Amino acid sequence: MTRPQHLLPLLALLATAPTLAAQQPAHAHAPPPAPYQAVSKLVPLPDFIPGLGTLYVDPATLPAGPFLAYDKQGNLVSSVYMVPLKDLQAQKAFDNLNAAPGQVDHVDIYYNAGHPGVTDPHYHVVVWYVSRAKAESLKQG
Repeated sequence: MTRPQHLLPLLALLATAPTLAAQQPAHAHAPPPAPYQAVSKLVPLPDFIPGLGTLYVDPATLPAGPFLAYDKQGNLVSSVYMVPLKDLQAQKAFDNLNAAPGQVDHVDIYYNAGHPGVTDPHYHVVVWYVSRAKAESLKQG
């Protein structure tokens, strides 16, 4: 019995599907597993923050994080680190920060004067796993 040539790519994909599913990290879709908690449940911030998404954090890692950010469909879009300016000025090292596995598309670093949860002036270091266009679309809220 011969298989039609156009089915070979589909058969190869089906053969690897269980492996691909097993390789997908548990935090690829919201909500991520414990100990991560919704930031909006920890501090007075909205569930969805325009420009970042829906944030989750392990409270033990505050203030640096990472904060895992998800789009409205629940897909992981970035990891956000909130590094206090006073720690940078003190030349504090931030070693072995956790990172979500994934292909990094680009990184943004910008100043924030403070907000609920991280009230001291700090820098956001945003490691984006999505395109710049997709990141920009999060600004629509």
